[in-house]
Amino acid sequence: MSEVSSGAVPAAQGSPADLVRQLLDALGADLVTAGADLGTRRHCDWSGTPGADPVALIRPRSTADVSRALALCHRLGQPVVIQGGLTGLAGGANLRGGEVALSLERMSAIEEVDPVSGTITVQAGAILQRVQEAADAAGMMFPLDLGARGSCTIGGNLATNAGGNRVIRYGMAREQVLGIEAVLADGTVIGDMHKMVKNNSGYDLKQLLVGSEGTLAVITRATLKLAPRPAGLLTAWCGLPDYASVTRLLHYARAHLSGGVSAFEVMWPSYYDYVLEHVRGLRAPLDTRHAYYVLLESPASDAERDAAGFEDVLGEMLSEGVVENASIASSNADAARFWAVRDAPAEFPVLMPGLIGFDIGFSTADIGAVAAQCETMLHARWPDMTTLVYGHLGDGNLHVIAHLDDAPPDLAEQVDEAVYDLTRAWRGSVSAEHGIGSKKRAYLGHTRDAGARHAMHAIKRALDPANLLNPGKVLEPVSPSVDLPGAS
Repeated sequence: MSEVSSGAVPAAQGSPADLVRQLLDALGADLVTAGADLGTRRHCDWSGTPGADPVALIRPRSTADVSRALALCHRLGQPVVIQGGLTGLAGGANLRGGEVALSLERMSAIEEVDPVSGTITVQAGAILQRVQEAADAAGMMFPLDLGARGSCTIGGNLATNAGGNRVIRYGMAREQVLGIEAVLADGTVIGDMHKMVKNNSGYDLKQLLVGSEGTLAVITRATLKLAPRPAGLLTAWCGLPDYASVTRLLHYARAHLSGGVSAFEVMWPSYYDYVLEHVRGLRAPLDTRHAYYVLLESPASDAERDAAGFEDVLGEMLSEGVVENASIASSNADAARFWAVRDAPAEFPVLMPGLIGFDIGFSTADIGAVAAQCETMLHARWPDMTTLVYGHLGDGNLHVIAHLDDAPPDLAEQVDEAVYDLTRAWRGSVSAEHGIGSKKRAYLGHTRDAGARHAMHAIKRALDPANLLNPGKVLEPVSPSVDLPGAS
């Protein structure tokens, strides 16, 4: 089979009807759905980027099924898009037309929880919240956590290297992985399901696949690390006068809280005021207004002792004027009310149809200045634009939401260019935790230089030379016979 550009979408051999017939003959009606039988099923993620219906939907029940399906599609030259919970925000799971969709929703088993090794082994279609609950039932904790926990899948989490609320303490999705099983584009199975932390035997293929967004292989199973379950979580909502105080609180909390910091969520007034006004059921954690709001969380190993230390840290920050006002959650219900304010972005697509969202990363020291410059720039160009700023400050992740009523058709393109140019100027990342997908691939060069992009194309060509897995995602099209500038 001839090699094609790693950014282009290849055309399958034969007509769609012929393809469906061959898929049904080889895999059976239990695994393959097509035509009217697809019903009204959703095939696009939450990004708002365009998407198409699949030629057929394949829902395997095992890794062997995935292998057979990919081997057949490889022989037919049929592009395949892998889909998880469809909660992504970069268009990475959307179809562009002419592709087969491969959903691992039936491969959702929790296979094993091993408290001795501190691991949990799951299939890729397992819902994140179910994995968290299984770990909790065994007296452990799976620390990866994000707002879409009830819908997103482990396979999608790993494929996009998901971040979320506790990255500051436990790291991104890749830090939770010990072993991965995956299937390459030609149906070859990679079995690397180990429980060992130390394993220096050759290339670390699992880490190559984590964050590859379904462009290199289909992740089918994973062995994940578990953490000790804390005796409790200490949570506070703080109001602060300036950005220097925000970073001072972060530094002091990291140094003096015995359990460390498991979440440090920062909200600018634009975000805080908007969600309290527009999202039903929210209650203001404080009765005072501030320049910044921080949701601080720390795990406790000794509930009484650590609670006293938590109060001491906040008391010291209050006495220094770093924190102007604070409220400590006295119950799980209080903590849930605090988190509800931070988790309000789940309502944004309904409240602001057609919103333009950004998931960008910077040095923590730079975020205050970047956010101020970004808001000033957007309001100068579009005075009536709603802009909301918030983020996971401890790991340098800033979220910006832009929305304009009666927006012109090219607004998103203009705003993207402005914000990503600012990101490049500050040497930031165009994607902190949501991936590149199709939405940001034109801006990958703002973060990755020509040499890095050349290496990415080389890896893609080595593992998927016909460009059948998730084509048109992550990488811009480039001729296979031409090197990228600056790659030599």
